[in-house]
Amino acid sequence: MDTFKLEILTPNGMIYNGQALSVVLPGEEGEFGVLAGHASLTTLLEAGVVDVEKDDKSVEAIVINWGVVQVDEEKVIILVEGAAPIRGNNESEIAAALDEAKKLISDVADSSSAIAAVSAKIESAAQKLL
Repeated sequence: MDTFKLEILTPNGMIYNGQALSVVLPGEEGEFGVLAGHASLTTLLEAGVVDVEKDDKSVEAIVINWGVVQVDEEKVIILVEGAAPIRGNNESEIAAALDEAKKLISDVADSSSAIAAVSAKIESAAQKLL
């Protein structure tokens, strides 16, 4: 399966830089997926979870507060105000990542239903790590 270059950047630095099989993004009109060779587009992103499927078929979840994505046939660049990767090598690291992600979302979400939806995805991503 074809891969593409994926970069996720915040004002504080690079969050992700590598190859990906696919990425699912929280767009303004709803979630959408990107595969290698996707048509070019630039669009706004809302608070939510970016799911990155890596070469080894593992999926990494990264919570974002808002941003913009630029897609072309070979590369996807995501620029966000804030991001919190859900990753860790033990339960305490994963718990700290979850806390950071929930705070990031609670600071920007306009409604409790948005917080609940993102929190459910965060919990699901964390369960896969345990």
